[in-house]
Parts: sequence; structure tokens; C-alpha cells
Amino acid sequence: MNRIELHNITKRYPGCIANQSVDLVVAAGEIHALLGENGAGKSTLMKIIYGVVKPDAGHILWDGQAIAIKGASHARDLGIGMVFQHFSLFETLTVAENISLSLPPKTDANMEALKARILSVSERYGMRLDPDRQVHSLSVGEQQRVEIVRCLLQDVKLLILDEPTSVLTPQEVTVLFRTLAQLAAEGCSILFISHKLDEVRALCDTATILRNGKVSGDCDPKVTATSDIARLMVGDETPLNENYVKAEPLDSRVSRLMVKQLSARALDAFSCPLRDVSFDVKSGEILGIAGVAGNGQEELLNLISGEQTSAASSVLFDEVQVGRLGPAERRQLGLGFVPEERLGRGAVPNMSLQDNTLLTAYQSGLLSAGGWVQTNRVVSYARSIIERFNVKTAGVSAPAKSLSGGNLQKFILGREILQNPTILVCSHPTWGVDIGAAILIRHALIALRDQGAAVLVVSEDIDELYAISDRIGAICDGRLSPIDSVSKVSIGQLGQWMAGDFNGPELSGVTAASQQNNERELSV
Repeated sequence: MNRIELHNITKRYPGCIANQSVDLVVAAGEIHALLGENGAGKSTLMKIIYGVVKPDAGHILWDGQAIAIKGASHARDLGIGMVFQHFSLFETLTVAENISLSLPPKTDANMEALKARILSVSERYGMRLDPDRQVHSLSVGEQQRVEIVRCLLQDVKLLILDEPTSVLTPQEVTVLFRTLAQLAAEGCSILFISHKLDEVRALCDTATILRNGKVSGDCDPKVTATSDIARLMVGDETPLNENYVKAEPLDSRVSRLMVKQLSARALDAFSCPLRDVSFDVKSGEILGIAGVAGNGQEELLNLISGEQTSAASSVLFDEVQVGRLGPAERRQLGLGFVPEERLGRGAVPNMSLQDNTLLTAYQSGLLSAGGWVQTNRVVSYARSIIERFNVKTAGVSAPAKSLSGGNLQKFILGREILQNPTILVCSHPTWGVDIGAAILIRHALIALRDQGAAVLVVSEDIDELYAISDRIGAICDGRLSPIDSVSKVSIGQLGQWMAGDFNGPELSGVTAASQQNNERELSV
């Protein structure tokens, strides 16, 4: 029996067709992948299934019956649950209180009964939760469990997961996949959206690929080569070469970025203090730092970029003490910076791409002369970014907010790389980016490294860090693990470091992530 069928679904927006005559069939108990490059129409299609967007044409069958899904509440009543890439949880409320908000009023009237249900369901599916824990005290993986358990308490028949592994340690991914397999065996259908094709091949029964709003193909990912799936996603014109050569040897290279015994107090109850962090990034290398979100990455990056200051000697660029300098002064010394938040920090949403180039490149000498901005240079620079990094946009006058997340990421990263920084710091450089764009970005980082720049990449994408990094480490609870060559650090070892176990023997099972988060101190 088919759980849901979409036939000839079309959705138009001014200037584009997000979905064009899309067919999608998901059987009961099937784990079905939905793949596609950025802007392919995946998000729009999921919003149609979840009742957030109404299609312009086409029809939907639910359990064989024609239906018009009137909204998210109606979708939940039918048994459709969705876990978004960005969680919708209130951090100051408990697990039980968060879950109760999404349930019908009569369901959550007895809070003690609800807590018992949460314990029962979470333990049944290997995702144990404490109903009385406040959400801000949970790891990101545990927060994802709250979202999933919230769906399961509503007798979910179709579970939609948007990039579910992007915030998890390797061990947590194993637990999640075990849970999804159990749900599927019990008849629950799962729509799995991911850019990680190896995970799709390992988990999913069927895959539907979208390109430019249309279905470009369906396949069995378990028997279809990753390269063939990628071609269906991005077409034949996009290069898919992933031969990233490591920088060897590193011992004789000069350290361009040095962080020495850097500690910082938590600025609020939801931030993480840094504890005696020390590392260096050498000329011509990429250093990768892994970690689950909320373990000090943002605080570390703020202290390196100059958004937050520290002791002068705690951060050095080419042996120049910069700990007390601001962002502009650090950029003058050769820093390029790509923040995690694209809109708001990386780019101003309502400003054009042309004007957004000035945000960080105005003092580089590329765009001005005699203290005056040269408009023709700005336009030329913006166009070169668009062309070099294959940014899909209406032109240099398009506002930043009009670009898809992946295309805006390419523009921001291109803006920084084309300034030829001697130190480039990137937070999640390919987060939510399709495989073609990810490969382009990674090769650009490798090319900058090969020019002699020191590149620091902070990411939750383990595969990416192993692919492009020369050395690797992890941050947990504001502390930094040992750092070593990627060839010497197994994925199991890295997973332990991400969970805060820096000294123990390598484990094959689930790490002590929950215990580490329970013991987290919120101030030094």
C-alpha cells in the first residue's frame, strides 16, 4: 500500500517554477530519499506535503484517498510529522513542556501521564529522554530526539526529516539510523532529505531526485553508484572530481594563526565558556575542528574574528598579537571570515550582491582608489564572484535574500577567497549545500591553501572534514581535543573527542555525549 502519492504537483512563484509536474510515491514502511541541488524544489515540495504551501496544480492521495492538506495542524492530524533542519524548540522549557505544545489540548491535560508516555516511547525507540530536562541543557542530538519523539507521540505515519544528520556525532547517526529502521519495520514511512549520498545509500530503499523543479530520475540507492546519483542531481556539466590532495609535510611550515591558552567566560546562560584552548594553523594547511553545535565553536570564532576580544597574546596572526584588535584591523592583517549565519552576519538580506561585496572588501584596495569607492570595480568584482563560483542569481543587483542558501554561501565564500586572505576562517562552509556546490567550495579552499594561506574550517560535517583537512581535532564543552593528521585519527576516535572523551580508548558504541552535557558548567 502506498502511504502518500503526489501527482503532477506544480507550484509557481514570481519569476520561477519551484515544482513542475512532480510525481512522488512513498510506500508504507519505506525509507524514501528526496535529493536535489540547492534550489531544486525539495523544500517547496515538503511544505506542500506538510500543508504549509498550497500547490497550484496536481493532486495528493493519502492512504489511497484524494485529499487537500489544509495546514500543518491538518497534516499532523493525518499522521504526517516533520523534523526541520532548524529545530523549533523553546530552550527555557522542559522536554515535556515543549512536546505538550504540539499536542491537542485534551492530550496534554495530565502532564504526569505525558511524561510517562515520553519515557515509554523514547525508550522503545532507543532515544531515551528525561521529560524534566530543560532543552537548553540538551545536546543537539538530544534536541533532535525531542523533535522525533514529539512526532511519534502523534501516531506518525509519515515522518519527514530535513538534513537530520548534519548536527550529529558519528555515534548519534548510528543510533538515529537504527531508530529509523525500526520505525520503517513497524510501517511508518520516512522521507529523508540529505546531501550526504553515502548515508542515503546506506539507509534508504528508494530515491527521487529533483533538478530545476522537475523529477530527473528515481533509483534504488543501494545499487546505484554515488556518482550516478550525483549526475542526476547536478547534470553532466558540473565537475564531480573529489581528489583532494593532502598537504605534506607540515612540520617545517610557519604558523600563521596561533591561539594560545584562550579562555573566555560564558556571556549568557546559553553560551559555552572556552577553557584553555591552544592550537595553530600553518601556512598551506587546512585544519578541521569538529564538534556538535553549542560546544564553544561560536565563541571561538568570535574571538578569532575580533567580534569578541581577549588578552592580546591569546590570538596571533603571523606572530602579531591581535587579541585586542577589532574585526576591521584583523582583516587588514589578512583575515578572511565566513560566518555560520549567512543572512544577517554574512550578508545583509535587503542589500544587493553588489553592495554586499563592500561589507568586507572595501578596505582591501580592490574596490576603491584615493579613499573613494569605484562603482565599476565593485560591479566587476561582484560579477567575478558570480562567474567563478557559479552563483545562480538574476545579477549583481539582486538582493542577498533572493538567493537560495547554497548560492548565497557560494557568494559569501567567493567574496572572501578572491581577496586572497593569508588566513581564512570558515564556519560550516558547505552546510546545506548540494554536492556540486560543495565540491566547488572544497576545491576553492584547497586552491587557497595551496597558495600558502592558513585555513581553519569549523564544521559538523565529518565527511567533509576528513576530505579536505590536513589535520583534525574536535571541540566539546569549550575544550579542545588533541590535534593530529587525519590519517592518524579514526572516525571512532573523532566521535569520542566530539563527546568530550579526550583520553580514553576508542569505543565502537555510543559515547558519553549526554553525560558531558549534563556536567556542563555555564560559567568559569
